[in-house]
Amino acid sequence: MEVVMLIAKTTLAKIHIAKQQLAMTDDEYRTVLRSVADVGSAKDLTPEGAHKLLKHFERCGFQPKRPAGRRPNVDGSRAQRLQKIEALLAASGRPWSYLNGMVKRICKVDAIEFCDGEMLGKLIAALQIDANRRERV
Repeated sequence: MEVVMLIAKTTLAKIHIAKQQLAMTDDEYRTVLRSVADVGSAKDLTPEGAHKLLKHFERCGFQPKRPAGRRPNVDGSRAQRLQKIEALLAASGRPWSYLNGMVKRICKVDAIEFCDGEMLGKLIAALQIDANRRERV
């Protein structure tokens, strides 16, 4: 009995996005699948084959996009303020990328991980002002 290791759905989606981004025809795509991973369909890929295929697509010009935003890692002393920031973002429907822009503009640092307690307080105040402004409209 042979053990088959399936690839994650996200990896399969990334492969299909790469195919679309590179504007490959179905014949070109299947030729690449056969030559790089020795399979006829992406669903038959092993994790190693999927990795090889994605590396091949990156060499051909595929540029995977990073997620729009993520929750940053901060130490325990700033965790409560970060929770408040997260709640204000969620209440206003704003993504983490919105906060990243505020950090650069208000705090003059590249990422929220570099903000001290005072800077986090300024961000909370700015988000609260934004929330109040959105309530009035």
